[in-house]
Amino acid sequence: MDTLKEVMNELASLGSESVVRILKNHGATEPIYGVKVGDMKGILKRNKNNHELALELFATGNSDAMYLAGLMVVPSRMTIPLLDAWVKGASWYMISEYAVGWVAAESPYGLDMARKWITSDHELIADAGWAVWSYNLILIPDEKLDQAEIEELLDTVEKEIHHAPNRVRYVMNGFVIAVGAHYEPLAEKAAAVAQRIGKVTVSLGDTACKVPFAPEYIKKTWDAGKRGSKRKTVRC
Repeated sequence: MDTLKEVMNELASLGSESVVRILKNHGATEPIYGVKVGDMKGILKRNKNNHELALELFATGNSDAMYLAGLMVVPSRMTIPLLDAWVKGASWYMISEYAVGWVAAESPYGLDMARKWITSDHELIADAGWAVWSYNLILIPDEKLDQAEIEELLDTVEKEIHHAPNRVRYVMNGFVIAVGAHYEPLAEKAAAVAQRIGKVTVSLGDTACKVPFAPEYIKKTWDAGKRGSKRKTVRC
């Protein structure tokens, strides 16, 4: 097992200015080394499920270390206070939506965190909340989810998405896709909501990225025979 100092030194050696520039175009903030996710795999392999090291990495505030922490940590050992601390520490969407979102969804508190965070006035916390809702739909069997609750959330998205904060619009759109693709009881309704919402405009920085067009994405999932599909993990 590596120490925090060893991992941070290795991350620094793996970073590059070109990757830093790319990530900053996406919204990344300092401190950041600019490490490609694939180049983190060696560290992760040596330290898989090293929960204590993951907590130390996240606490550094370094973007690369925080992302790695999300892959390394043991979600079942996370607590509500820890998850709240992590989401409050997220400095940009790759941390809030992915590193924190993945871990929250795979923790014992995925539904609790999603319900709590989507009500936040803080863009990145609400962003994480809607992302966690999408991951919940991918992970949790349909019969263990509350259909009325999810239907109400779909209605909320339809009413509010075009007026929501920038990054929240992106994950709300993702929530509609997740319902249509992974939650069979409301798949048809999600497809109809997606059509009524139409194109969602999100500022994605100086990048070539595009917002997925929900009706097309849902249809593509259905055509691939993956409607209502579930996964065991969302971390990657």
